[in-house]
Amino acid sequence: MNNGIPFWHPAEYARRLPFLKQRARIIETIREFFIRRGFLEVETPILQISPGLEPHLKAFKTELVEPFGQADREMYLHTSPEFTMKKLLAAGLPKIFQMARVFRNEERSKRHHPEFIMLEWYRANADYTVLMDDTVELVRACAAACGAKVLKDGDLEVDPFKEWERVSIADACRKYAGFDLESTLPAEPTLEPDPAPLAKVAEKLGIQVSPDDRWDDIYFRIAFEKIEPNLGRGVPTILYDYPVCMAALSRKKTSDPRFAERFEVYVGDTELGNAFSELTDAAEQRRRFEYDMDLKEKLYGERYPVDDDFINAVAAMPEAAGIAVGVDRLVMLITGAKRIEDAMWAPVA
Repeated sequence: MNNGIPFWHPAEYARRLPFLKQRARIIETIREFFIRRGFLEVETPILQISPGLEPHLKAFKTELVEPFGQADREMYLHTSPEFTMKKLLAAGLPKIFQMARVFRNEERSKRHHPEFIMLEWYRANADYTVLMDDTVELVRACAAACGAKVLKDGDLEVDPFKEWERVSIADACRKYAGFDLESTLPAEPTLEPDPAPLAKVAEKLGIQVSPDDRWDDIYFRIAFEKIEPNLGRGVPTILYDYPVCMAALSRKKTSDPRFAERFEVYVGDTELGNAFSELTDAAEQRRRFEYDMDLKEKLYGERYPVDDDFINAVAAMPEAAGIAVGVDRLVMLITGAKRIEDAMWAPVA
C-alpha cells in the first residue's frame, strides 16, 4: 500500500501501470535473451527440505502432510532455486535459466520484499568471468527494450551502455579505504579469520568495533561506510573475488585460495546480482554448510537442515558457474520506480 491506499485502488494502479507494462517487456526480453543463446527454461519446486543456508537469511516454514498415513515432514519455501537447479546440472543439462518466485522472511524495505522474483542461470563448463559478460549483455538488452538510456537508483543515474567497472574487493579496499585486505587474512584459507587485524584497520578509519565482532562483521561496516558509496556510480560495478569466508557456495581461486570466485553487481546503491564459479567438492560443501548452520544457531537460535541429496548432486556436478539477479530490482532500475512494490503487479500486503 502507498500511504494507506490499497494497491488495487484505480488511481493507485494507474500510477503504477507504466512501471508494470515495462515489467512485462523486461520479463519477455529476459526469456528471449536466454532462449536465443541456447538456454533451456526450467521450473523447480518451491517446497524444499533445505531453504538455503546463508546464515542471515530467514525462511518461511511449513508442513507437508502426506496422504495415506505416510510420515509428515517439516518443509520450507525456498529462498532461492539454486540447490535444485544445480541438481539439474548434475543430471546433465548444460545451460539453464529460471525466473523463480522466492521467499525470505523478515525482509521488507524499498528494495526488499518477502516474496519476489529471482532470475538464476547456470552454465556448465564455464566460470564466473563468462557470467560477467552475460550480465552486461542482459542488462543492456532489457534497458534497450524499454527505451531506457540510463538506469535510475533514486537520484543517481547509471549508464549501462558504457564500459562497466570491474574491480576486485582487494583493489576496492586499497582504492576507497586505503588498506591492504590481504594483510588482514591468514596465510591459509579459513572460514573464520582472526578479526583483530581488520579491527585495527577499522579503528584507524574511525569505524567502531566491538569485542564480539567477527571478521565479516567488521568488513561489512568498512564496506558500508567506505567502499559501497563509491560503487555503481556513473556505470555499474562488478565487485569480484570475495574472501572464502564470504562465499560458501563458490570455488577457491587457484592463484590465492584465501579468495573465492564470486562477484556482485552494484548499480548505484542497489545490489543487483550475486554470482559464483560453483563449488563441486561435496565434502567441502558439507563442511561449509555445517559451519554456517553452527553460526546461524549461535546468532539466531535456529538451524536449517542440510539437503543430503544436494550434497550428492554437488559430487556429480560438472565445473559450472551460476548467478542470481533480482528481477524486481532490475525493473526498478530501468523504470525509475522508487519502491519495489511499485514494480510488482500485486505486492504482499
